[in-house]
Parts: sequence; structure tokens; C-alpha cells
Amino acid sequence: MRVFLTGATGFIGYAMVPELINAGHQVLGMTRSGAGARSLITAGAEVHRGNLEDPESLRSGAAEADGVIHCAFDHSAFRSGDFSKFLEVCEKDRRAIEALGDALRGSDRPLVITSGTGMGNAAPGQPATEDYFDPNHPNPRRVSEAAGASVAERGVNVSVVRLPQVHDTVKQGLITYAVQVAREKRASAYIGEGLNRWPAAHVLDVAHLYRLALEKHEAGSRYNAVAEEGVSMREIAEVIGRGLKVPVVSVSQDEAPAHFGWLAMFAGFDMPASSAQTRQRLGWRPIGPGLIADLEQMRWSEAVA
Repeated sequence: MRVFLTGATGFIGYAMVPELINAGHQVLGMTRSGAGARSLITAGAEVHRGNLEDPESLRSGAAEADGVIHCAFDHSAFRSGDFSKFLEVCEKDRRAIEALGDALRGSDRPLVITSGTGMGNAAPGQPATEDYFDPNHPNPRRVSEAAGASVAERGVNVSVVRLPQVHDTVKQGLITYAVQVAREKRASAYIGEGLNRWPAAHVLDVAHLYRLALEKHEAGSRYNAVAEEGVSMREIAEVIGRGLKVPVVSVSQDEAPAHFGWLAMFAGFDMPASSAQTRQRLGWRPIGPGLIADLEQMRWSEAVA
């Protein structure tokens, strides 16, 4: 299969390139930069110049492919901490999904899009599941799945991969920013008793799941890329504290914004997620290191967001 891959030079996308190639697929990777093009060529992929702001580049890339994996996302709101922009970047993702869908309409060529495991939380404290989606979820990332459903109604074969905290020894999703906060504040914190949980999976296991979802091309499916259902924030804070050699402290809900900044809105969430349905339907068996194991192997003197 010739696969058009958005986000091909990103953390997850770049791990996906060898995963797809080693399985016999050709990869057409999207990048906006010369450096990105060179890295894709080195990895064995073809290069498609484009970006999320250029819908025509998305349509033309998808038109050349037998299937599409869309994992590009504008993370500027996370990097800047300006969450007034988060709805804006989610709307950008909606437009990108619609452009990709335009090129695939009326065919059975698969489109795999990306969302977050939190979209599957039906009840507080219960693990998120693949068979649940709340179109009125307060997280603006719901827009991505709503866009997928919209293009599916127009005859596109759409499936969704929902991401937890994706990690290796360099990056760990939102936890990367928690490390940055702990370095700046000289303390690693959790809220209350720190019993709230975040799901996680190693980046290579996630790349493998995207490939399985693409090859399955089962319209309407949702998959939770979850290797660990929930790692407590206290465990995460403790390993960060050991790595940075800073104290580990509990802060109250009222104190959380002053310590965490924009990350406070996530730091207290209990967000466990199950991948039982995903494993059963795809035969996915994650084998990578766990989140705590990867954090323990970080080069803490070099850890930056």
C-alpha cells in the first residue's frame, strides 16, 4: 500500500515510517521543510511538501495514496501554554480531515485519524472505552472525531486512533511539560493524594497500532493506543523528583494553578483508559517499556520540553 502520512517528521509519525516500510508499504511523508525532507529520504520515504494550513497539499497527497494516516497536529498551544489557541488548532485539524476526506470520497481507501483517549470517558473514574464518544465533550479535541464522522457520512472509510501519553526516554506527552515545570519550580508536584491516573504507551507500540488500524481498514472503528491503563500522578511525580533531584510535594487544587500554570487543567484529571477492544479486534500486543521505566532511563540533564 502507498501510504500518505501527515506528521511524518513528528515524534509518532517518524516512528511510523520504518514500521510501515518494514511491513512492505511505501510511505509518502508530508513535511514543510528541507530538513524534514532530508530526514524522510534518509528513512526511506518519499517526500510530499505541504502543511496543515494548505488544504490543497493535503488533498493532493491523499489523491496519490492507497491509504492515509493523519497524525499531524499543531502543538503550538501546548508549547506556548496559551490555551486560548487550542480550539483554533482543533478547528485546523477539522479542516485538514475534511480536505483529506475530499480526496478519498467514494473509495474504500482508508483514512486513519487521531484523537485522544479522553474522548471515550463515559463516567468519572471509569476507564475510557473505544465504543463511547461524547460529541459534547468539553475538550475541543472532540472536533477531530466529529470531523471524521462527517467525512464518513460522505463515503470515506474512516477509523480513529486515540492517543494516551505516548513516550520513550526523550518525550512523554504532557509529562514532558510536567518535567519542565518541576525543573523551573525546583519541586515535582502532584495534586492532593496524587491518585489520579494517566494512560500511556510506548511510541513504537503506538506506531505499530496505527499500521494495524490502516491494514484492517474497518470503517467506523475506534482504537485506544493504551499499553498501561493508568499510571498515578504520584508515581510520575516521584520519578521526576528522583531524576531532577528535587523534592516531591503535594499541592491542593487551589494551589495547582500557581505551580503548574496551564498544565493545572490536566494535572488533576483522572483519565484511565482501556484497550481491551483494540487488542481483541487487532491482535495488538504492546511490548515496549512502561512509562515509569522510560522516565527512569531519561537523561535528566538534557530533559527539556
